[in-house]
Amino acid sequence: MKKTHIIALGVIAIAVAMIITTIGDASTYLSYSEAKKLAEEGNTKSVHVTGELPRDANGEPVGIKYEPSINPNRFEFLMVDSVSNRQFRVVHNQPKPQDMERSEKVVVVGKVNLEGNYFEADKILLKCPSKYNNGDLKVDEQGYVSYNK
Repeated sequence: MKKTHIIALGVIAIAVAMIITTIGDASTYLSYSEAKKLAEEGNTKSVHVTGELPRDANGEPVGIKYEPSINPNRFEFLMVDSVSNRQFRVVHNQPKPQDMERSEKVVVVGKVNLEGNYFEADKILLKCPSKYNNGDLKVDEQGYVSYNK
């Protein structure tokens, strides 16, 4: 066999190994109820759960607990599942993400802890509101664009 054939086979083998590894780590989007059911069946695979933070009458999020003076690597909050509208507790063993209170949607990646009856998040992904949503663009006589809030 030529050296180029051996190198080509090596590159193909590495590419196939990377694809198989990526597929094995991929997690799926589920509701909290489905994630809990998987955990009860013994499945420890990470899943994505999408939801929102519950808010009070003023629009402020409720149920956020973060005390960095006691434990800076423990962040707890309540979340409402987008699919089932069920509220559940999320524990993230990392510091609180910046702008958590401003987020429109929250995606948590992890698994349900059956002993503590909470979702144990490995990652938190936030969808924050766009600064361009709530205003109007205005063009003046010279063609300059301004943003009105």
